[in-house]
Amino acid sequence: MKTIFRYASTYKFSILLLFLFIFIQSLTQLGLPTLMGMIVDNGVVVGDIKYILRVGFIMLAVAFLGIIMSVVVSYLAADIAMGVGKHMRKDVFAKVTHFSLHQFDSFGTASLITRTTNDITQIQQALIMFLRMFLTAPLMLVGGIILAFSKDVQLSLIILFAIPFIVLFTFIVLKKGYPLFKNVQERLDRLNVVLRENLTGVRVIRSFTKQHDERKRLKKANRQLTDATIRVNRLMAFTFPFMMLLMNLTIIFIIWFGGFRIENGMLEIGDLMAFIQYVTLILMALMMASMMFVMIPRAQVSANRINELLTVKTLNEKSGGKRLDAGQPLTITFENVHFAYPDAEELVLQQIDFTAKTGETTAIIGGTGSGKTTLVQLLMRFYEPTSGAIFINGEPIDVYDVASLRNAIGYVPQKALLFSGTVSDNLRYGNEAASMEDLVHAATIAQAHEFVSALPNGYETPIEQGGANLSGGQKQRLAIARAVVRKPSIYIFDDSFSALDYETDLKLRQALRKETKNKVVIIVAQRISTIKHADQIIVLDKGKMVGKGTHEQLMETCEVYREIAASQMGEVETG
Repeated sequence: MKTIFRYASTYKFSILLLFLFIFIQSLTQLGLPTLMGMIVDNGVVVGDIKYILRVGFIMLAVAFLGIIMSVVVSYLAADIAMGVGKHMRKDVFAKVTHFSLHQFDSFGTASLITRTTNDITQIQQALIMFLRMFLTAPLMLVGGIILAFSKDVQLSLIILFAIPFIVLFTFIVLKKGYPLFKNVQERLDRLNVVLRENLTGVRVIRSFTKQHDERKRLKKANRQLTDATIRVNRLMAFTFPFMMLLMNLTIIFIIWFGGFRIENGMLEIGDLMAFIQYVTLILMALMMASMMFVMIPRAQVSANRINELLTVKTLNEKSGGKRLDAGQPLTITFENVHFAYPDAEELVLQQIDFTAKTGETTAIIGGTGSGKTTLVQLLMRFYEPTSGAIFINGEPIDVYDVASLRNAIGYVPQKALLFSGTVSDNLRYGNEAASMEDLVHAATIAQAHEFVSALPNGYETPIEQGGANLSGGQKQRLAIARAVVRKPSIYIFDDSFSALDYETDLKLRQALRKETKNKVVIIVAQRISTIKHADQIIVLDKGKMVGKGTHEQLMETCEVYREIAASQMGEVETG
């Protein structure tokens, strides 16, 4: 709950104003029973119509003031709660954008969505109720008890018998409610996982005709959430009737014993009417408090889940502030690096040792699943090594500011991803200040200028979401051009030439060689023809580095490399 209070503390003035209006509202509610008793005793019983009208007018004015205060209190409580939710969502989103991929994998996308939406909504609803009742319930309870005892001490003892039952019931609900609310949020996470997989994997599901199986999987997740929610609602549904039963039984006993006291002349009818209203206010205050405490477990569950996100130490918070200067010579060293994914039993990378320098091309090759992409993601700090270290110019990589490090990298991912917008928008994604000459130069190097010029509006041609209106090779070339526009110190090509034909691949590599001659170049590739002329080639096999050297050296010393070369013999000769 500390998380909620921390955000609410930014609205101190509004909360103080809210409490002032709640105080006035409580006074009006406590004053109405007294006015009612005065009307009955001094007006109705005596038959004084003027007294009834005069006090009745005052009663209407007090009631009207109470209505105004209630509206203002509701508005202020909602305004504060919505503001807290707004700031909480902003901070959660900002925090998540700095997560490493390791942290993303730990929480899961579906859970992050649930926490940012449903969990914060639960906190907002609980905060509205808390703000409206936190001061109202104690004021009504204390004020009602004082006024009730001032009317009749013996009759007030009945209230003391009812209070322990309400407190005990509230405690039981709290104890049973917390695990149920936690279970509901976890089931909601699971439903989001299944639903998201169905939406993103719709093509695969249809191609394997698994619609029926996926419907069953979604139905199961939905049923689990439904069952958990029903259990919570049963508990909540039982709370209000039980409270009403206690309140009505208490009032029945008061009327019963009050009747005897009126008959004996120890109590006036008006006082009994006022006393019943006081008791109603006291019991309503207890009910409000119990309902507030019932809402707290759900808010506590959601607050804990939000707090988990906000307290995670991101790369930015763990990194130093040193910056990489543009154009400075770089030496990147992997020293005995090991890595395993979250909750994995086996290492993905083991004993990785090599050095990449400015002006040199380092290539990484290996079979599918050998850890090639994982290795370059460690350099970009998408993940942190399990053991070992990565150095840049002799200093650990974590002494550098993450944004500065990534600004020095031009990354072309394995799967070319383009955004909706124009061709020029996508090329400027890494360098907003790039001129049209820069875009044309980069596109020419990436062998993309020819097909871009042939598009209806050239560089201003719209690209659909994900580049749906372009071929795989076109998307890959634009992704390479986007990295060139950035003018980075380190180029990383993660299997970025696989969708190109051999002729385009050869032209592109020749153009890149001139552009990147004073840069660190790291190429992940499947084709030996793509990396044949690299200064050093790293060979991976099941996560282990089994070879390092030039093409000629590896052909003599590395069995794995020779096997790859033998399977691509025609391609090697072409390169």
